[in-house]
Amino acid sequence: MSRDSARALDVLQQLGDLVLAAGVFVAVVSLASPSAASLPSLLPLGLVATLVWPGMLRRVDTGGERDGPSAELRRLVLAACVAIVAESAAAFLTRAPVPRWLPLVCGGLQLAAIGLLHAGVLGLREAWQPTGPERRNVLIAGSGPRAAYVQAVIERHPGWGLNVVGFVDDPEGDHRFEVPRELVFGQAHMDELLRDQVIDEIVVACPRSKLDAFLPVVDRATAAGVPITLLSDIFGDLLPAPRVKRFGTLPALSFAPVHHEPTGLALKRVLDVAGASLGLLLTAPLLLLAAAAIKLSSPGPVLFRQVRCSLNGRTFVMPKLRTMVADSEARRLALDACNEMDGPVFKIRDDPRVTMVGRFLRRYSLDELPQLWSVLRGDMSLVGPRPPMPTEVAAYRTFERRRLSMRPGLTCLWQVSGRNDIGFEDWVRMDLEYIDTWSLSGDLRILARTVPAVLSGTGAS
Repeated sequence: MSRDSARALDVLQQLGDLVLAAGVFVAVVSLASPSAASLPSLLPLGLVATLVWPGMLRRVDTGGERDGPSAELRRLVLAACVAIVAESAAAFLTRAPVPRWLPLVCGGLQLAAIGLLHAGVLGLREAWQPTGPERRNVLIAGSGPRAAYVQAVIERHPGWGLNVVGFVDDPEGDHRFEVPRELVFGQAHMDELLRDQVIDEIVVACPRSKLDAFLPVVDRATAAGVPITLLSDIFGDLLPAPRVKRFGTLPALSFAPVHHEPTGLALKRVLDVAGASLGLLLTAPLLLLAAAAIKLSSPGPVLFRQVRCSLNGRTFVMPKLRTMVADSEARRLALDACNEMDGPVFKIRDDPRVTMVGRFLRRYSLDELPQLWSVLRGDMSLVGPRPPMPTEVAAYRTFERRRLSMRPGLTCLWQVSGRNDIGFEDWVRMDLEYIDTWSLSGDLRILARTVPAVLSGTGAS
């Protein structure tokens, strides 16, 4: 099948994954016979059980045409294991009124249903192999490593129906050929090639330094009405994969600074909204008790509002339960010499400005609960690098600003790994590691680690 047909089939398969995951969850929950009153509390678990499958299957790249049934099965089993862990964590964190066996049974049945769908799709791909006149002839502009890579990718995807008829370059040059020498034609032969050969597409796979030299190839192909594909990695590994956009009337390639799939980030936002809504609902009594204790124990407002930096440095006002005396900011300068953190961060383990009630709230991170509202608003996420203050960001080195390339979170690797016992450089390293290796399953693991860390009060001050 053509690449466009393959992409359409991939989209239909992902939609099928979503529908089957949701259908199986509903069926298994029905077997557990929940009461009507408990159904709303099952919504977060249902979202996780449904959305984790398409997210994981997309991440582990199932459905590759070069993969056989055994490789597909291994990837499906891996996705099922992550799904079962995610559903178990969601059931535990939300205290969903379901039996303990439900995540295991649900994940197993989802694996069976989605596995059958993928087996059918693999069979369809195998049967739908273009032959004869359905195959498309490709001419590759270039003869170096990038051209050889394009040829190898085409050979690994026979279902695309592409056939390499040759390479256009300077056959008399002194450069090293990475492709069969007998298939290399000079640019002077372009008119002859277009006349004597059936050319359906030209793929430009030359180095960036030689793009100007290949303009005549592009010019002749355009004049002959032959489609042209330009590989977007002309800057090497310096930039991630681009997305095609329009800049006014001009087509443009947008290189995102972080290598994250838009689908995955959309699922992350769904988890944020569901988790923050549920968290605010469940912790409302605690917030009321804490507010009363703060108001009765010391003068000043219940909430402490501070300007923090969110995605790419835009600022927002982050609310916290007040844990310090009302004039804590004015006393800050006098305590600079007592700072126990390196880098542009100020922290003191036994800060004299903290009130007695505030010390208890900080120990169990209860002062952070109002930030669920920031998560709901979109200023923050449940999981992500902690939001820094603008004064801290102003002191960042260039590479440290990459911490701002992802929405800040209520909890993070630093939060569950020792917090104040970790130096600033290690803190930055952990945040960048989180950004570079982000996954929805990783967020769920951090959330699961946050619960015992909060209950034990480890690392808080």
